[in-house]
Amino acid sequence: MLCLGLSGGLDRIYESSPELPNTFLHDGAAVLVRDGRVIAAVEEERLNRVKHSNKFPSNSIRYCLSTAGVELGEIDRIAFYATEGYCNTMLQRLSVSKPVPLDAKLLLRQLLAREFGAEIDPSRLSFVNHHEAHAVSAFAMSGFEQSLVFAIDGGGDFLSGLLAVGSGTEIAQLASFPEPNSLGLFYLETIRYLGYGLFDEYKVMGLAPYGNPTTYRELFSQLYELLENGDYRVHLDRIGPALVRNIEVRRKGMPFTQQHRDVSASLQEALERIVFHILRHHREATGITRLCLAGGVAHNCTLNGKLLYSGLFDDIFVQPAAHDAGCALGAALMLSNELGRPAPRERLAEVYWGPDLGNEQAIEHELNAWSGHLDIQRSDDIASSAADWMANGAVLGWVQGRSEFGPRALGNRSILADPRPTANKDRINAMVKKREGYRPFAPSVLEEDASEFFEIPDGTRQLPFMNFVVRVREAKRNVLGAITHVDGTARLQTVSRETNPTYWDVINAFKRRTGVPVLLNTSFNNNAEPIVESVSDAITTFLTTDLDGLAVGPFLVRKRAASLQDWSALGVSLPPYASLHRVRSHTGPDRQETVCEIRTAHSGRDSMRISYELFEILMRIEGEASLGSLLDATMLGRAKREDLVKELRLVWELRGVRLHPPRGACGRNKLQSET
Repeated sequence: MLCLGLSGGLDRIYESSPELPNTFLHDGAAVLVRDGRVIAAVEEERLNRVKHSNKFPSNSIRYCLSTAGVELGEIDRIAFYATEGYCNTMLQRLSVSKPVPLDAKLLLRQLLAREFGAEIDPSRLSFVNHHEAHAVSAFAMSGFEQSLVFAIDGGGDFLSGLLAVGSGTEIAQLASFPEPNSLGLFYLETIRYLGYGLFDEYKVMGLAPYGNPTTYRELFSQLYELLENGDYRVHLDRIGPALVRNIEVRRKGMPFTQQHRDVSASLQEALERIVFHILRHHREATGITRLCLAGGVAHNCTLNGKLLYSGLFDDIFVQPAAHDAGCALGAALMLSNELGRPAPRERLAEVYWGPDLGNEQAIEHELNAWSGHLDIQRSDDIASSAADWMANGAVLGWVQGRSEFGPRALGNRSILADPRPTANKDRINAMVKKREGYRPFAPSVLEEDASEFFEIPDGTRQLPFMNFVVRVREAKRNVLGAITHVDGTARLQTVSRETNPTYWDVINAFKRRTGVPVLLNTSFNNNAEPIVESVSDAITTFLTTDLDGLAVGPFLVRKRAASLQDWSALGVSLPPYASLHRVRSHTGPDRQETVCEIRTAHSGRDSMRISYELFEILMRIEGEASLGSLLDATMLGRAKREDLVKELRLVWELRGVRLHPPRGACGRNKLQSET
């Protein structure tokens, strides 16, 4: 039996639409399950290159079907990650400014027919409860025969979470939490006064250890109540007035003050107090000693780590794609169980369910197409070669095998570096990730060596998904300067030779050279787009960051000093989500002038200003054009052309344009071999 689970929106990626509630549309994904086992899963953002893609996951569906070698018509059941009634209500809100069908099932059938040419019988389509999908995605993958299951997020299906008992293949609800009591919205509403917004919650979690929670503990105590029987209440309407009265509100781009750090710490403490209050009651009331977590709040790794150390539960499983993309997994598993094919009662060991890089020949062909920009060597031992580079100070992009499902790079689409020099943290934040300097990086450690470097509770051996913050052993904190956070902790990934031998090999090779079985691991992306998926994505991110090298398949890649001729040989195009605009803008007091922009968000709100000359060049593009021919048409001299290429590269870095080899290019680079 083949069951396909979907999350995301009910319109297509490049259609314009008014804003819908963020709890309804984001994190599009598709997951394909055969007889209870996942055979393919990918988030739409990895394929359409739009962070937290909130549209219909067409590309993800195509990947899943291709992996299984089937057509859409051969899928037994398809499930969407919210109830039909909830979707219809959201569509009614949308219809105020845009004519759309008010029948979610009809709209879903129309989308599938338009995208895949398949008429799907309504009986094969299901809409499942959002938080039940979260809960099933965790419990069915936990390997537990029985556990408490806690699903908490911002909202969905008019709720913000549920608590249930999982037993066998079924889940029985104990409690639900209304949207006005949303812990996700409690966190989000607070961080708006720190200059952050939706999807930035993890940044504030990283900022919290720099603050003192006692400073605003009393203030936050007025924003929530702990009630009898594990219940609680949050007062979302009080957050803004309380913070405005007591702190200097931070706007995006402003420096952080100690006030902002202390608010972060107090917020994190408040969240932890509420969650512990809920779970302590239900642990005592049920006597159940195991816990499953899912929902966006379950990505709060600091909270998860404190639950792990508390001893409140004997074992805790956090679904690695705990956010809404994970609902696609839960939805597929719910239908598979309904059809008599439940997930095997096994602990989830890995999530390498995404697209594969391709064979060596395909990788080499793609690299050679960039021959004017890349120096390429083939290594007979890629792990040892990469370890040598890192031991000598290099920061590498590391791309191997199938991609990970979920928000964490777990060794197949990663940036890797030596975890020892504290300077590596600052360097990667500033020059590669281009983000706030306080943000921590995670360590990947050989599973068998983890307890030597990290304080791991008794009975816990594997933490493979980077979803628990643990303490770095005090004697090792100076050794692991680049991954030890200010409070002596780290968000740990243990690496097993059985589940990812290639990644295990490179860490082990680094251990042989340095005595340290740990690597700094962060997701392979810059601040403008999602984690890389393909070889092409990896090359683009490599060339638009200050990474020292790239290891992709068996190939080691360095940058070449490309000439104007090399840049001119590339093709240039606008991404489907980008558009060119000439607008009147205030450029000073009582002064307006016409400026040129590229807008890259679907709503048209995010824009980057470009020169008139570059605007005129880009306006000539129909689909795709040779950069050289576009420059020739300007009749400009060499110096001005070089200036335009420099500007174009900056826009490329922000993903306002795409640069790529012309179709059919295979490059002139003579491959070198390294043994």
